[in-house]
Amino acid sequence: MVVVVGRSTSRANDAMAGIRRLVPGAILEPLVCDLSDQSSIHTAATDFLSRHDRLDVLVNAGGVFRKEREVTPDGLELTFATNVMAYFLLTNLLLDALTQAAATRGNAGTAGTPDATPRVSRIVNIASRYGNARLNFDDLQTAKGTYSYLRSTPPTMLARVLLTQEFAERLRGSGVVANAVHPGLVKNTSLLQDVGGPFRWITNTFGAPAEKAADTPIWLATSRETAGVSGKLWAKRKELPMPGMGSDPEARKRLWDACAHLAGI
Repeated sequence: MVVVVGRSTSRANDAMAGIRRLVPGAILEPLVCDLSDQSSIHTAATDFLSRHDRLDVLVNAGGVFRKEREVTPDGLELTFATNVMAYFLLTNLLLDALTQAAATRGNAGTAGTPDATPRVSRIVNIASRYGNARLNFDDLQTAKGTYSYLRSTPPTMLARVLLTQEFAERLRGSGVVANAVHPGLVKNTSLLQDVGGPFRWITNTFGAPAEKAADTPIWLATSRETAGVSGKLWAKRKELPMPGMGSDPEARKRLWDACAHLAGI
């Protein structure tokens, strides 16, 4: 069973129709959630948990690029709300289901056999190489100065990496692993529809098709090889370095506390 999240029922159904064209026998279920809206995230998590008591894999892949600064019903800047807070809040709300899945599956095989790798639940966070980006903890939501997606978006990719590390640390020994993935440029998506311009042209011209970009996330979600790995950033099935603030444990704890405050948990 794959639960497909969409911002509306029609979007979830469209996504499921696309999957079924490739895998006609896929067992799918829609889940409506506006990832920029915390009340919608709470509702979606409650809906999921009313039907399922376990979750084997959570893939956080929602994101936005916005040309203009927008504010959500929660009073949060839209890019930060969608790219960071959604990952933080939804994952926290589903942690019990993830740990329950890990607990009920136990170990695969017998010690000493090829299948002896522990079966774990997995969190896969789509992120990005964050370059020289840094988090300004005095202005996490780009409220000061001139707003642009070039200012607002890269720090959110760093934030995803930091939250992945903090989840990995907090979940150590629970049977749940968390990793981040840099999929590279992906062509012909709606992600850059709002910003357009040269960046969108470059992405659609030189980016990889979605099925190729999905290879490493799927590998992290399913492979025995990655069952014991947590808190890393990956691309093309290889671990990437996390320079600068990405290797600062104090920064990830500070970000966690800021997100917890904004989410009211």
